[in-house]
Amino acid sequence: MIAFIGTGNMASAMVSGLIAKKISPLDLICMGGSGQSAQILAERMGIKQAPDLTALLADASTVVVAFKPQHLAAADPRLTILTAGKLIISVLAGKHLARLAQVFPNARNIVRAMPNTPGQIGAGVTGWCSLQKLSPEDQAQVATLLGALGKQFEVPESQMDALTALSGCGPAYLFEFAAALREGGIAAGLPRELAQALTIETLLGSSSLLAHRQIEPEVLRNQVTSPNGVTFSGLKKMEALGFRNLVAAAIMAAKARSEELSKNG
Repeated sequence: MIAFIGTGNMASAMVSGLIAKKISPLDLICMGGSGQSAQILAERMGIKQAPDLTALLADASTVVVAFKPQHLAAADPRLTILTAGKLIISVLAGKHLARLAQVFPNARNIVRAMPNTPGQIGAGVTGWCSLQKLSPEDQAQVATLLGALGKQFEVPESQMDALTALSGCGPAYLFEFAAALREGGIAAGLPRELAQALTIETLLGSSSLLAHRQIEPEVLRNQVTSPNGVTFSGLKKMEALGFRNLVAAAIMAAKARSEELSKNG
């Protein structure tokens, strides 16, 4: 049995992905906060809804911790005993393994994971690390759970803040770039609806080509760029305005904030 504490967007995405991978809804159980998200998720996906922590964790071997990170400080003290011997998978941003171990001291192992929002459609990427080396059975369980969101990568915990800044925040950067492309198209004379459609299809096709070819993005960039041509002119302007430096600075700023939150968590 897999139990979900918290039933927000990420928990919902994981449940949807697991069921899509033929995991029985009867093997999933959830409990939310004071709202109706748990009831909605249970009714929509056909999984069980627990009335309390004891019922939630009684038969669970794996526990996904998916409530808001700031609620960890006020977590129910009964979790110390109720999660004994269970595998904990946390998707709480900025919460180190050492901090999680204080709340779940008797867990058989703890995994810290950082999914991103495309996981809502099974196209995400998740970085993760574990408190101790995982057993083969738990390794398979982690691969199943995080694989429900998309691709997953094990990294040292020392790299989690950098990973958060790149893949965790990366969708926001891409969406901002998409908005900039759209606005640039409008400024160049395109209707808004057409600029929006062209932006989406261009980003989708280009990303798919990059994934399909599995080569450095600079190689594909050069294939688009003729010497002193139209694309060349645009790229020179991006270079002059420090586009790469801007993106790198954004990632470093996000990493610094992630480190700050981690220290406070």
